[in-house]
Amino acid sequence: MNISYTSREQIEVHRFSLPAGILIPLVALFLQAFLPLRFHFFEIFDLPLLVTIFLAVSRRNPVTGLLTGSVIGLLQDSLTHQPIGIYGIAKTVVGYGASSLGVKLDVENSGSRFLLVYGFYMVHEVIYLVVARGMVGQNLAWRWGHMAFAAFANAALAVPLFMILDRFKQRG
Repeated sequence: MNISYTSREQIEVHRFSLPAGILIPLVALFLQAFLPLRFHFFEIFDLPLLVTIFLAVSRRNPVTGLLTGSVIGLLQDSLTHQPIGIYGIAKTVVGYGASSLGVKLDVENSGSRFLLVYGFYMVHEVIYLVVARGMVGQNLAWRWGHMAFAAFANAALAVPLFMILDRFKQRG
């Protein structure tokens, strides 16, 4: 009888079916593009970022997280009037970081999910501002109070959203 050791990282790695892996980000991008037009308060949320974080921590593969973040970010860039690549760069870094950190943390816990999203929202915004100001030359203001509130709102939305998206996970 052979006994093999399976580490925690190997047990909790998840994958998604091809339709779910494509449709979840597309629905998030669609909602992000059109909901703020009708409901202005929705501008504070960044659904593509939340989906990037969810997929990255679920898959626990830094390369996959990096690619997921870059594709979602570039698609989001294509739907805005901003230069192509700003969201792409920010979400690439977040995807890589979230998947790398997901290997080390319990990402099934609501509290850790809240803190994870809060932190990565702030990282995303700082990277976005640095790239937009430094590389593109946009004149954006550093609104820390607004960013902290938006990070809190996104983290609060992420907890129930991640519970819904958990239904699409498959064992890897």
